[in-house]
Amino acid sequence: MFKLKKTDAIADKPQEGSSLMAIIVGSFAAFGGILYGYDTGSINGIIAMNMFKQQFATYHDANGSPYLTSGQTSLIVSLLSVGTFCGALGISFIGDMVGRRYSLICSCGVFSVGVILQCAASSIPLFIVGRVIAGLGVGLISAIVPLYQSEAAPKWIRGAIVSAYQFAITIGLLIASIVNQCTKNRTDTGAYRIPIALQFGWALILSIGMVFLPESPRYYVKKDRLDSARRSLGRLHSLPPDHPLITEELLEIQSNNEYEMSFGKSSFLDCFKTDGRQLYRLLVGTTIQALQQLTGINFIFYYGTDFFQKSGISNPFTISLITNIVNVVFTPPGMYAVDKLGRRNLLLIGGIGMCVSEYIVAIVGTAVNSVVSNKVLIAFVCTFIAFFASSWGPVAWVVTGESFSLRTRSKSVAICAASNWLWNFGIGFATPYMVDSGPGNANLGAKVFFIWGTCCFACIAFVYFFVYETKGLTLEQVDELYEKVPKAWQSPSFIPSLGVSEADAAANADKPEIENIEKVPMEV
Repeated sequence: MFKLKKTDAIADKPQEGSSLMAIIVGSFAAFGGILYGYDTGSINGIIAMNMFKQQFATYHDANGSPYLTSGQTSLIVSLLSVGTFCGALGISFIGDMVGRRYSLICSCGVFSVGVILQCAASSIPLFIVGRVIAGLGVGLISAIVPLYQSEAAPKWIRGAIVSAYQFAITIGLLIASIVNQCTKNRTDTGAYRIPIALQFGWALILSIGMVFLPESPRYYVKKDRLDSARRSLGRLHSLPPDHPLITEELLEIQSNNEYEMSFGKSSFLDCFKTDGRQLYRLLVGTTIQALQQLTGINFIFYYGTDFFQKSGISNPFTISLITNIVNVVFTPPGMYAVDKLGRRNLLLIGGIGMCVSEYIVAIVGTAVNSVVSNKVLIAFVCTFIAFFASSWGPVAWVVTGESFSLRTRSKSVAICAASNWLWNFGIGFATPYMVDSGPGNANLGAKVFFIWGTCCFACIAFVYFFVYETKGLTLEQVDELYEKVPKAWQSPSFIPSLGVSEADAAANADKPEIENIEKVPMEV
């Protein structure tokens, strides 16, 4: 195993600067998750509101009450994801063209146009158009936020910073649930228009705030604007731009970028190449995003209120509010644990907990009388959400944001986010047909949790065999990890040779050496 030559200069080197600004930048960017979470949570309650059904439903039951068919509900909910899919792919061009910061500002403008159309709609077609356009903005935001956070955050807290995006999503879900609870009994169109219109506020806060935050230094290096990159690093570290530590980090980013650019300009095809294991990384990123959706989490947050209502549970809006509170409360422990336990361990623990919880819901919901099964359903749905919120919710975005090389990062993250939204659309579209009763529907009810539980079992196997541990590594060291470590389960023992500080070396001193992996000595 390689050794670092110790010098007095390094041994006595005091800590300089501060990571506070970088933490503020990454945390504020996470506010984009509010838009995503609020939209998801608001539509969950809106489709169950009587005023919304009276305004948009075209069918009536035997008692003359309006209702939305499975097809109408499916389209209203899922077509947002068509826009988000396109937006997630489009950000790779916009993000590299105008930068991460201005991309977020433009995304808020697109989102606001969609909100206007939804507020103005009085029939399903225009409402759906508004959903698609708002989805385009959400998709842009969902791809750029983890990218911006990963490139701005210091490595020792990067996992928690990127996880803040998921925490913001849970906050958005909770706020939407509270607003729906407050407006659901109104007897005018304000019942659903007020929750929709409040989304302007989230877009306005995010766009104004981003005006004052620094651009990603790695974007500036990619554009060969080294003076701007130096100033951005200085702001993020609270140090003068000409400080030696800023120069050192800038040189590391620049040298890594020059090495990658020696292969030529990147395109989407480069994301699928085996050089630097880009294809492997992309498959891991897209699969982990797909599996995050297949856990069944958005079944609860898209259709939870409607599902609880049809399951005979009294106060379905209140139960939906409780599930959102659980989601918020259990996300911060995951944000803390991701940089303590590591990405792999947290994903494995979460997968096991979710799998067990969902099988219990499915078994009890199928075999036990309704009163008992409803209590168990509520309890273990909350347990499932707790495990998801502290593991797969935030960590899937962490893995996606930090797994790719600078040359293909924006495009790869865009493809991964698009994978998330593609599966989001598929699940959102198919779920009413899977769960509801009636002609052409599967009428699974609580049995649908057998499907989600089996997918969680697949999550466990996938993480063990394919997901690398990147805790404590810089984004440049992650490249070295993928080049030198052949198997994912060996990655926790990896010791980087690129840009290792004395503190890092001491922290890694007790790690066992991985056999057959070349270690490159580094002179200090």
